Amino acid sequence: MIFVMLGTQNNSFHRLLEEIDKLMENRIIIENVIVQAGYTKYQPKSENMKVLDFISREELDTLEQEANFIITHGGVGSIITSLEKGKKVIAVPRLHEYGEHVNNHQKEIVEKFNKGGHIIGIQSIEELEEAIKRVKDFEPKPYVENNQKMLKIIENFIDSI
Repeated sequence: MIFVMLGTQNNSFHRLLEEIDKLMENRIIIENVIVQAGYTKYQPKSENMKVLDFISREELDTLEQEANFIITHGGVGSIITSLEKGKKVIAVPRLHEYGEHVNNHQKEIVEKFNKGGHIIGIQSIEELEEAIKRVKDFEPKPYVENNQKMLKIIENFIDSI
């Protein structure tokens, strides 16, 4: 099963689900797909795609654990929780020009995690097919949070009081 996480932004990410549906129709994706869609209202063409609006944290955790891999928007929380569960992740940024977000910061987030070798990050929907073909053999580098920088900032702030 492939789990798709669109987060809880109150903007649609219809574009991604349309592409996944197309890849299912063309048999690039042959697995069942479950989507945590949030505010994205989408009627799938494929009977093997199940779209859920909002789900509990427990159900989200269960679906992440059960997934063979995860396709997510470029939100830091969605990427990190998937990596913490040891999942292979394909991340696709929501883009401002499509009304999917207020700016294009998700492009930078996806690029950073991709350059670190933690995920397969793509910048264009058209790259999703190739990313799905690559994910089986993809070996992500483990993600380790770097809290030292934040701790130093807090420490310096406290010292300055």
